[in-house]
Amino acid sequence: MQVAIPLYPRLTALDAVGPYTVMAFTPGWTVTFVAAGTGPVLDDKGGLSLTATATYADLPRPDVIVVPGGPGTLQAVFDEPLLDWVREAHEHTRWTTSVCSGSFVLGAAGLLNGRAATTHWGWLEQLSGVGARPVDERMVTDGRIVTAAGVSAGIDMALALVAEAAGETTAQTVQLAIEYAPKPPFQAGSPRTAPPELAEPALGLIDFE
Repeated sequence: MQVAIPLYPRLTALDAVGPYTVMAFTPGWTVTFVAAGTGPVLDDKGGLSLTATATYADLPRPDVIVVPGGPGTLQAVFDEPLLDWVREAHEHTRWTTSVCSGSFVLGAAGLLNGRAATTHWGWLEQLSGVGARPVDERMVTDGRIVTAAGVSAGIDMALALVAEAAGETTAQTVQLAIEYAPKPPFQAGSPRTAPPELAEPALGLIDFE
C-alpha cells in the first residue's frame, strides 16, 4: 500500500505525523511525504520541519492520500499544483483522506460536492462553503473520501483504514506497537465535554492569520 502525505507551509505537524506513524508501522505499507519540490517544509509553529522526499510527479497514483490541515490551508486551497495532484491522484486511490482542515483542500479540489465530511470543530460549519455536508463526527466516510476531525483524530482514522485494508489484527498490533492507549488527564478534548469558556481561548491558540 503506497500512502502519500502532501506537505505545505504552516501545516499542523501531528495532522501528518499521526497518520504517518500508524501507516508506516503497518507491514507492507510505504508512506511518503510529497510536495511540489523536495525538501523541508516548516510547520505552523515555525519550530519543526518535515521533509518532502518526493514530488507530486514522483507519486501520481498513490493508494491513499492523507491531506493534513493547519493554518496553512488558507493558502493551500489556492495552491493549484497541490489541487491538481489531489484531483488527478484521487482518480486512482483506494482512499482520499484528510485530517482537520485538510478537508478544505479536498473541497477546493472539488471532491466534497454533496459529500458528508468533517473537520476541526471550530470550522465545521464552514465546510458547506466548499460543497460538503458537515457532520460532527470524529471520522466520516463517504465512498472513497474519508475525513477526520481535528489533529489527533488522524491517528484514529489511520488505524481504521489499516483495519479495513489489512485486518483488525494488524491494526490492533500497530496500535499496541505505538502504545496508543489514550488516557488524557482532562475530558476537554471536545466542545461536548470541555468547559464552554475554553472554546474561545482554544481557537485563539490556532493562528489562522
